[in-house]
Amino acid sequence: MPNLDDLTPGSWNIDPSHSAVTFVARHLVITKVRGTFGEVTGSLTIADDKLASTVEATIGMASITTGDEGRDGHLKGADFFDVETFPTMTFASTGLRGDGAEYVLTGDLTIKGVSKSVELDLEFEGVSPDPWGGTRVGFSVTGEINRRDFGLDFDVKVDAGGALVSEKIKIELEIQAVKA
Repeated sequence: MPNLDDLTPGSWNIDPSHSAVTFVARHLVITKVRGTFGEVTGSLTIADDKLASTVEATIGMASITTGDEGRDGHLKGADFFDVETFPTMTFASTGLRGDGAEYVLTGDLTIKGVSKSVELDLEFEGVSPDPWGGTRVGFSVTGEINRRDFGLDFDVKVDAGGALVSEKIKIELEIQAVKA
């Protein structure tokens, strides 16, 4: 089982081509729609005391894709992300607790200019050398936010009594970082 003690202190850079930032929202209450943000950058600073480590990440909001061009355009517009005014979403950690391979990462998530503290479940996947002489680390991160907390208030009620888009949004991240 991987353990954070296996990590070398120092700076690590998120590898965008081997990382994924995804979300899941319910549509009409009966199905799940998945989306991905293709542009993610950031860094981890691993401290000697692993629980004092930090992470910062920036996601390009215009990089959203859900598999439907019309929906993507709507999400980029003023009803949702307003990417022309708010081109990025950011996360800056404020705490880490746990042990072994499972942790809770606390941080400030900023979407559409609104910052809220969130807690995310973090699973340490391990450390591995890569074929290019570097060292890589992997994490799986999951959580849930309420989109309304971030000013994403688009609301259409449907005849069945639910909403067109759920308030609760699941967040799923697979992060790989390379030692700087």
